[in-house]
Amino acid sequence: MSFDWKKAFSQCGIPWDTHNTFAAPINLTSLIELKEFLDIVHTKFCLLKPFCENEDYPIVDNRELLPSFESDMWEYKNLPGFSLVAFDRQINYFSEIFQFDILHSLMDETATAEGKSCPLEQTVISQNVQAMQNRMPKKIQDTFKQRFMKYDVSVLDHYPQLLPFILEMDRAQVMALDSFGNYYLSGIYASFPSELDAEIKRFGMRAGKFSIGDNEKYERNRLFVYQYLMELYGFPIVSERRTSSALFARRLHKMGERFLIRVLGQSDRTLTTLYTPPKRKHYPLVEKIALVKVHDDQTEVIRRLEEGGFFVDEKKRIVILRVTYAQHKFNPDNVRQERALSVMMQEVIHPLTGRVIDDLNIIKDTTNMFLRLNDIVRGEHMGRITYKRNEIVENTDTDEKRLKFLYAWLSKHQRRIIGYSDEFFGNVVKVLDGYLLSPDNYEAFGNLNELYQEVWTRYSFIQQARKIKVLEDLRTREFKGERISYGTMLTEAATLLHGLKFEIVSYFDELVASVISIAESILNDRYLTRNYIEKRDDQLTPYGMEMKKQYRKLVSLLDEFKAIRKSRREFSQNR
Repeated sequence: MSFDWKKAFSQCGIPWDTHNTFAAPINLTSLIELKEFLDIVHTKFCLLKPFCENEDYPIVDNRELLPSFESDMWEYKNLPGFSLVAFDRQINYFSEIFQFDILHSLMDETATAEGKSCPLEQTVISQNVQAMQNRMPKKIQDTFKQRFMKYDVSVLDHYPQLLPFILEMDRAQVMALDSFGNYYLSGIYASFPSELDAEIKRFGMRAGKFSIGDNEKYERNRLFVYQYLMELYGFPIVSERRTSSALFARRLHKMGERFLIRVLGQSDRTLTTLYTPPKRKHYPLVEKIALVKVHDDQTEVIRRLEEGGFFVDEKKRIVILRVTYAQHKFNPDNVRQERALSVMMQEVIHPLTGRVIDDLNIIKDTTNMFLRLNDIVRGEHMGRITYKRNEIVENTDTDEKRLKFLYAWLSKHQRRIIGYSDEFFGNVVKVLDGYLLSPDNYEAFGNLNELYQEVWTRYSFIQQARKIKVLEDLRTREFKGERISYGTMLTEAATLLHGLKFEIVSYFDELVASVISIAESILNDRYLTRNYIEKRDDQLTPYGMEMKKQYRKLVSLLDEFKAIRKSRREFSQNR
């Protein structure tokens, strides 16, 4: 293996051999400093160490770091997992809103005279060691006590050496500031409160997806709201550890706390961090660190990483990747309304120096997406996906598997395909039409009709949504990247709606609702109505008359869409 991880630990000031002398004092006074320290320690002990010790370490596929995140089907019980919360303040034990076992800061509890320890100091050390020992599995308690009985386990100087023992404990770690303004390990065995039902219902009500007492609406939209809420905080719908961490972060942020929450799942193999950014925003920042494989076709990326020595394992092309995400408020009028997160920054971290490259596209490469689509339809893709959250599908050697892969690919990249360029989408259409409409496949698809229709429905949704995305742009008087006049806005909107109404054979209520809402917004534009629509015909120029004509045409088309929606709803109610 090309990566000397023992050297890496020592070069970062964290001796690998836990029997070495403890490192120099670590004084961290800000949340960002603490995060940087934890990035180093957790990456090396919880990602790199298991990777180097396990030839079959399950490397994270880069698509797993692209929203929307998929549920994990496997749990690797031999890999580390933990959760942690850090507060940018001192602990107020009785008033905290969660339960944990407290550890005491030696600096707060006792003073030292001329370098000699007093009896109180030994008492605090002993109490902290005992508190940790009590929460450890029996098999490691004696080893832990012998190792740390003379040391202050609350200071971060010893945290790297403590970590192997902490990882054997249940529940979360707690960090906070002491009275001198330095971070320390202030608690263990923490339970994060989780009010999942209340949060889902509150969020769904604000988003307009739920109505009080409407069970049918709740049943129809519950999964969407649940998934959107979780994704805002960096997770799919998954384990209790990650769910409770996400909801606790949401609660702390609402309370105005400055905090950091970190989770490592044994299934996702990813360090997920939620923390208060320097400039407070509507949500805490979401960041993920994982060991990721760079795909072979990214030749220029590989060249730069090789030159800089960024590969953890050059032969396998493994890098340490940190991804920062941007969160989006729910917008019911946005055709990509399910987009809770998008990738804001990608950073490849050097395994020895910690140096960062932030201008490489490791996980959002459109060429890579397109090549994968080609491989799927040809039956040449060798990978694994989760189909509808509950079925693992490996490789694409049958039409059934290819259709399931296509469904997963379209679902995963739906909102990206909606927003990407016409050139990219044109290539996607060629590949999909070439496979889905090929006469050679009619017999196979006839035997897989339900699955085939699922894929076609997802494909049709994306095709319609791309047109509605254009309508969204027209509302702001943008068309193909250029500023347009009100007249062009009305003409293009009417042309688009006229074509779209013939595609409603594949009916999607949420898309029709978006069409109606956007068209109404265009028609209600105050400048448009005041200067053209509210004036008499004899007050208008020929240009103004044409504007009025296009406006009336758009009104007529809007009425048709409303009629379609009404008839669809009546049909559904009468079934």
